[in-house]
Amino acid sequence: MSLEFLLMFTFTVFIISIIPGPNMILALTHGMFFGVKRTLASAMGNTVVTLVQASISVIGLGAVLVASETLFAAVKWAGAAYLFYLGITFLLSKQTLADANAVAQNREQTSLKRMFMQSALIAAGNPKAIIFFTAVMPQFMDPTQNVYAQSIALTLICGLSAFSSFMLYAVGGQKLVGLFSKARWSKAFNRVIGTTFIGSGVALAISSR
Repeated sequence: MSLEFLLMFTFTVFIISIIPGPNMILALTHGMFFGVKRTLASAMGNTVVTLVQASISVIGLGAVLVASETLFAAVKWAGAAYLFYLGITFLLSKQTLADANAVAQNREQTSLKRMFMQSALIAAGNPKAIIFFTAVMPQFMDPTQNVYAQSIALTLICGLSAFSSFMLYAVGGQKLVGLFSKARWSKAFNRVIGTTFIGSGVALAISSR
């Protein structure tokens, strides 16, 4: 695999990773409510699942998901249900960024494990990621060279792209805290985020391949 192809693959995956979606919205909100340092746990959840998805694609199991309507639908509906749940949670939440004491208390009570799992579940609930990796990764592999080494390199690039894009949103979220610290805007923020998660869940549920 040439350096040119490697850079092209890195650019392609990073652009796909950084496009706003459920995981990036979660990164933004975690950055706002928990800070960049704690959001590293969320980024790791997203990254681990991305590595698993890329690995599944590389070893050929991604083709099984693509071919199985039942399996694809099961993963898709589970992901949609979780997004819907998160959306309702935000809409019903009484905690806002305007209440500094409540934010600080919630930050202490929310474990890193929970943050990791939230991100991991959202990433795992999107079967289209596996389909994307299954379709794209072979295009950048040279069959005349060591396939295993290339597979590892491309998989690691996918993980790095997922981690870096997640943390960029987290940093952006932390920077925006001041903007939404007023009661009026903070309540609107919860409604917007909640509605966005629900909308993402509906979009995933009704989407085709």
